[in-house]
Amino acid sequence: MATEQNQDAQDLGQEQAEQQTQAETEQAEVSVEDLQEQIAQLEGDLKLEKARTANAVYEAQKSVERIQRESEKHKDTVLEKFAKELLESVDNLERAIQAAGEDNAMVEGVKLTLKSLLTTLEKFGVVEADTANGFNADLHQAVGIDPNAKANEIGNVLQKGYTLNGRLLRPAMVMVGA
Repeated sequence: MATEQNQDAQDLGQEQAEQQTQAETEQAEVSVEDLQEQIAQLEGDLKLEKARTANAVYEAQKSVERIQRESEKHKDTVLEKFAKELLESVDNLERAIQAAGEDNAMVEGVKLTLKSLLTTLEKFGVVEADTANGFNADLHQAVGIDPNAKANEIGNVLQKGYTLNGRLLRPAMVMVGA
């Protein structure tokens, strides 16, 4: 009977050990499942944060581009206003040369000043509008009819026109043939 009791005690001990091992295994399985679930959750969070970061970088780049465009537009506007104001000086110098005639020594100084001013304007993209190749409504403003000029040809230029980097700054005021 003692042997039988020892056997029963051993069997009971083995059962308890098996149950404990099985319980630990189930805990380990549950823990692995929990860990896999946490990993999946963290991977999802990481993807979301990466998307947010990419969106923030994109928005920052767009803001920089927008600011650069606005800056260029502002610079062009300021340059245009400044150039228009200088064109009045160019006109006055040209009138002074015409009024003085060619024999005056002072005319040479005025011509050099005009040439210097026009060279400076050209450095910044201000050039005289073409009047040699006929009337162009995009560059010229017809203010009258010149009876001596051919049809659609410019007969007399009353005021020179100028462009700034290819855009019209001031139209040339011209007399056109009929």
